[in-house]
Amino acid sequence: MKLDIRYNNHPEDSKKYDTKTLRERYLIEEVFTKDTLNFTYSHHDRIIAGGIMPVEKTVALGSTKELGTEYFLERREMGIINVGGEGLIIIDGVSYSMVHKDGIYIPKGTKEVLFKSVDANNPAKFYMNSSPAHKVLPIVHIPFSKANPRKIGDPKNLNKRTIYQYLNPAVLETCALQMGLTELEEGNAWNTMPAHTHDRRMEVYFYFNLSKDDVVFHLMGEPTETRHIILKNEQAVISPSWSIHAGFATSAYTFIWGMTGENQTYDDMDFVKSTDLK
Repeated sequence: MKLDIRYNNHPEDSKKYDTKTLRERYLIEEVFTKDTLNFTYSHHDRIIAGGIMPVEKTVALGSTKELGTEYFLERREMGIINVGGEGLIIIDGVSYSMVHKDGIYIPKGTKEVLFKSVDANNPAKFYMNSSPAHKVLPIVHIPFSKANPRKIGDPKNLNKRTIYQYLNPAVLETCALQMGLTELEEGNAWNTMPAHTHDRRMEVYFYFNLSKDDVVFHLMGEPTETRHIILKNEQAVISPSWSIHAGFATSAYTFIWGMTGENQTYDDMDFVKSTDLK
């Protein structure tokens, strides 16, 4: 397991960061590594984000001393969305088939999790978020057809999109973690606008379905002190609770958002007028 540790920081500190430091603090540059658990542990609400891409091997969710527990999910819950080819997730001996865009919720107390691909030439790419949990809940497999769709936005504002909620009270119960997948329609570029913050929750954004020549401009920072980070396909970015999180790209794209914090009210957002951004 690769586990990169990122520490909390104050918004006043971020004002002084150059591009290199911004990327070191917030960008998750590599999410998928062949036959490896590639995770990033952020001290912002202690979320863990990362990828599992089994190709030639079955990859097991192991333990790590940074959690101080006997096994990974002893005190944590986990959400996964497959953005690659067909795969299998074996949870305490029970196998779940995971086709493209399928999701799954794995609760606190799960001891063994194994990851496999059906075809090594088209491996599964399991994108994962995990946060601390306080009670045991059922395992829930979430086919893409069962995700809760919300159509939002307007082509005139270049932000017409569908938000598919996976780990959300509209679909299932979790302790704190929320996850979903947003698809932009062709000709649209903004993942959300106007920008917003929610001091009750932090987020991680994972961007994918971009060509090798396309990039995302992810906006972050306090509303009156914004910064940007440029991401390529299959990269992620940590968004602290005090930061806006909005972005646009050079083509249509898809992204997965994961949240954890004080509440699970998706629409609890503090919007910022575009004309007030600086």
